[in-house]
Amino acid sequence: MQYLSSEQMTELREILLQMRKKLVKYAEEQIKDPSDVTFEGGDEIDRASIETGRYLSLQRIRTRELKLLRKIDYALMKMDHGTYGICESCGAIIPFERLKARPVTTMCINCKEAEEEVENE
Repeated sequence: MQYLSSEQMTELREILLQMRKKLVKYAEEQIKDPSDVTFEGGDEIDRASIETGRYLSLQRIRTRELKLLRKIDYALMKMDHGTYGICESCGAIIPFERLKARPVTTMCINCKEAEEEVENE
C-alpha cells in the first residue's frame, strides 16, 4: 500500500535522518565530561547540590532523547517495511502533511485525539 510518492518518502526519510543526527549531536554535547564543570565559591554542600541538579537534568535529557530516538528509528524501520504512514490504531492512511509536521507519528489525527481524550479523563 504505497500512497506516498517516492519524492515524499525521500523527503520524510531525510527529515527523520536530520532529526536523528541533531538529537545525537545534542545528546553528546549535553553529556560532557563532568570534570569540566567548574565551581566558583561555595562549600561542599553547594557543590553537591549543583552536581545533583546536573545529574538529574542529564537523566531527564537522556530519557527524553532516548524516547525520541527510538521513535525515529521505529519510523525508519516502518519505511523499510512499507508500513510507514499507516495508522497503527485504525489502519487509515496518515496524510503527508501530518507526517511532515510530525514524522514519528504512528496514528492519524482522529485516533491521536481520541487517545488524548482518554488520557485526560
